[in-house]
Amino acid sequence: MGILTRFKDIMSSNINALLDKAEDPEKMIDQCLRNLNSDLGKVKSETATIMAEEQRAKRALEECNEEIAKMQSYAVKALEANNEADARKFLEQKASYSSRQPGLEEAYNLAQTNATHMRQMHDKLVKDINELESRKDMIKGKIAVAKTQERINKMSSSVASANNSMASFEKYEDMADKALDRANAMAELNRSSSNQNLDDLMKKYASDTSVDDELAALKANLNK
Repeated sequence: MGILTRFKDIMSSNINALLDKAEDPEKMIDQCLRNLNSDLGKVKSETATIMAEEQRAKRALEECNEEIAKMQSYAVKALEANNEADARKFLEQKASYSSRQPGLEEAYNLAQTNATHMRQMHDKLVKDINELESRKDMIKGKIAVAKTQERINKMSSSVASANNSMASFEKYEDMADKALDRANAMAELNRSSSNQNLDDLMKKYASDTSVDDELAALKANLNK
């Protein structure tokens, strides 16, 4: 019964565990459905075969039991007819059927057990498929929301980075303004110092010229 070994893990399969391990849950859902439907087709075919074997084994056992009962009945009738030899033949045939009866009963019990297991696996598969089908859209919806949230998180990170860049830009702009103010102040100081020196020099020569003029006037008066 290789089919029982083949599908033993199906009986204990856990769809949620498969989804949790999936790198891409959305693709895994579709793959699970394809795998389960493929397994279901195989299980249906094998279940039908094993159920047919169960019915065949049952019929063989029932026929054997009927023959045993029939030979017993004929043996009784032969004795009632005072025909011991015929009764012996019927009993011998009964013994032949009786020797086969335990083997037929064992075969039927095994076939019945196998058929029960296959029906359980079939029902488990149908249940899993129906459950996954009913949850498929919900799960895919959650996956879509999760992907959207991831994009939002990335955008939030970009916005935070942009805010940091703006803060740095404002800091550098403030530094540039301060440097420009210092340069302007220095230029103003330089211009003030240069103008002051020039004014002093002009005053010097202006004062010297006045004295020369006065001296010349005094000389002229004396000459008169």
